[in-house]
Amino acid sequence: MKYIITGSSGQLAEAFIKKFTELNFDFIAPSEQDLDITNKEKIANIFSQYKPNIVINCAAYNNVEAAQQDNTKAILINKTAVTNLVKESKKHNAKFVHFGTDYVFDGTKNDLYVETDKTNPLNEYGKSKLAGEQEALKYNNSLVCRLSWVIGEGQQNFLFKLYGWLKSNKTVKVSSDEVSVPCFSFDIANTVIKAIDNGLSGLYHLTNSGKCSRYELAKEFVKIKNFDNEILPVPMASFNSKVQRPLVTAMSNKKISKELNITIPEWKESLRQFII
Repeated sequence: MKYIITGSSGQLAEAFIKKFTELNFDFIAPSEQDLDITNKEKIANIFSQYKPNIVINCAAYNNVEAAQQDNTKAILINKTAVTNLVKESKKHNAKFVHFGTDYVFDGTKNDLYVETDKTNPLNEYGKSKLAGEQEALKYNNSLVCRLSWVIGEGQQNFLFKLYGWLKSNKTVKVSSDEVSVPCFSFDIANTVIKAIDNGLSGLYHLTNSGKCSRYELAKEFVKIKNFDNEILPVPMASFNSKVQRPLVTAMSNKKISKELNITIPEWKESLRQFII
């Protein structure tokens, strides 16, 4: 099997690159310059040269604040580029793996979201991601996995930002009413590989097990690191963001866990593994 990984500089792609290297998979992970997924010609050239069996689309535009001000880039990367990749995957009869987000929900359910729940994104980022997963699901050989609070190697996640705040502040305020599930990139990669091996297609929620608030995540991080910083719980509204965000978007991983007959590690367990 031959794999193409897009978005090679991101934390999710890095997890796949690391795992594929360990497993000695036949893959390429071109730079964004070599594989500009908004450029149909570049996509066609890469696909023709490499002839992949599986495409793992880790590329995404995740700047929620900027997307709200101008959604052009979000739509281009999160929807139009997905259309481009799906078209080329169809042409080469390749499986297409794509990643969605919990931000397709409005956060009003007050229970774990499942795949059949109605979507209602509150902001432009969420709308662009929903449009992208809908494009992917038009192809019957697509696997779409919705993620939340992705944490991996790199500077694109909450824990990296938290670490920076902790180094320069004795007391850090963290939202206590924003609830979801931390998703560790190595668990995502491991589960996707199993899903591909088992021929899964369609829509799944792929999260670690359990749920927590940002405040609980920060408290656990400080505890494991043995820091003496104080974490203060505050409402998300106190940060005066110009973007409306859903509060409670924790998703259930029951469907994918059942179909693969696996137990995805609880977030605290994977947090400890990530840190240590």
